Amino acid sequence: MEAWNYANLWEAVAAATPDRPAQIQGDRRIAWGEFDRRANALARRLTEAGLERQSKVAAYLFNGPEYLETYFAAFKAGLVPFNTNYRYGDEELLYLFDNADAEAVVFNADFAPMLERIRARLPKVKLWIAVADAAHSAPDWAVDYESVAAPGADRFEAPWGRSGDDLLFMYTGGTTGMPKGVMWRQEDLFKALGGGANLLLGLPPLETCAEAGERARAAQEAAITIPVAPLMHATGQFISFGQLVSGGCVATLPSRRFDPVQLFDEVERLGASGLVIVGPAFAAPMLETLEAHPGRWKAPTLRRIVSSGAMWGAENKAGLLKHLPHIMLIDSLGSSEALGLAGSTSGGGAAAGTAKFMAGPNAAVFTEDGRRVQPGSGERGLMAVGGHTPLGYYKDEEKSAKTFRTFEGRRWSVPGDWATLEADGSITLLGRGSQVINTGGEKVFPEEVEEALKRFEGVRDAAVVGVPDPRFGERICAIVEVVGDARPSLGALAEHVKAHLAHYKAPRALVLAPVNR
Repeated sequence: MEAWNYANLWEAVAAATPDRPAQIQGDRRIAWGEFDRRANALARRLTEAGLERQSKVAAYLFNGPEYLETYFAAFKAGLVPFNTNYRYGDEELLYLFDNADAEAVVFNADFAPMLERIRARLPKVKLWIAVADAAHSAPDWAVDYESVAAPGADRFEAPWGRSGDDLLFMYTGGTTGMPKGVMWRQEDLFKALGGGANLLLGLPPLETCAEAGERARAAQEAAITIPVAPLMHATGQFISFGQLVSGGCVATLPSRRFDPVQLFDEVERLGASGLVIVGPAFAAPMLETLEAHPGRWKAPTLRRIVSSGAMWGAENKAGLLKHLPHIMLIDSLGSSEALGLAGSTSGGGAAAGTAKFMAGPNAAVFTEDGRRVQPGSGERGLMAVGGHTPLGYYKDEEKSAKTFRTFEGRRWSVPGDWATLEADGSITLLGRGSQVINTGGEKVFPEEVEEALKRFEGVRDAAVVGVPDPRFGERICAIVEVVGDARPSLGALAEHVKAHLAHYKAPRALVLAPVNR
């Protein structure tokens, strides 16, 4: 039986529709046939460097065609691609690449100075591949990406072949400090994402990889989706995978900074039908832009905006629907290790309530001791999803055992979301049980920020909490106890944290606590 491997699926689409667009960024268009040949060449180069079956490949990249090409190449060669948060600092990057056992790193040349500082401490890395641009050339210790990909190559398959058991790692900040690598078998990921089904078109799951090509050929044109959210996060990445399986096109924004004006201009220029965002970090400035420019964008081709990874308020949904009444807003509750927990859909001018969802077909709510919560009981429980789930966290058996649990004789993914199950079967989300702070879709563990703050001169102790923020859901607030007459400013503390951690982990609010004498 043919393996459910993304390389097999995307190759079927490329063979069926070689001239249709697969990726767009600005004026750059990459057809499916070119996408396939570029990934072949990259896959060959990775194996020539000595990478073997299931060696790990880091994608340290901004949104752009190279991101999905890197994954396509890794899938072709039977390697394990994994995401890299481009906001990480030196020590966080070092931890990530070492934890993942990275043997190749594909990176934007912008990041060369940071990698230069840590690469001597990463002896497992056999190949560095740099994506250059007009302002940043590839360093002399790295291979130029375009010199590898541009010539293209015929179909590539490594001697060890491909399998549905081949892995993909999705590193997530999670709730326990340093990043954890969620281990997804490609077959499990493909089926957890619907197995190629398209509910909007009434299409059932695929029966063979070849059928993906047949469906793509039968479509009149390639639908275009713009992942506004970073491809380094599961929301943008996994939905883009599904778009490619359906024979569609993934368009990334030309700018590396989110610009709602540019976004709406691109929607109309390209005739995009779908957007992928992460809650209010994107939805709030989108609504503000529509309010500031009433009637400027009609977006007649736009059909849906999908969000996951952060709470999306009903007020914002209603505002977006006021300006774009013809679209659907799809709010998905899930995480990197638990897909399909629940969802809600807003449309026709009516917005679904905040934190109100319908449970997914494989989802349930359990008490901590494993009893299933009954609808309408008012009892609080942990959301869980069964069916196709990850194998666990890479090299972390303890955390795996806590998240992937057995209830009713069946394995479930239990990421830690508390909820109640209403009498009508709907879910009311209560929140994550730990102290993790979710700011704009980025998860911040308070203790690591607290430890950084404690290293600031004049700080005796520190506590970090999340406080409500209208755009990012939560912002980081530092509560600091100082020594003597020290009165550090918010700006100074924020810059200190940024010197040690990713910039989004810096506090945006400050409370100076009275000193106990």
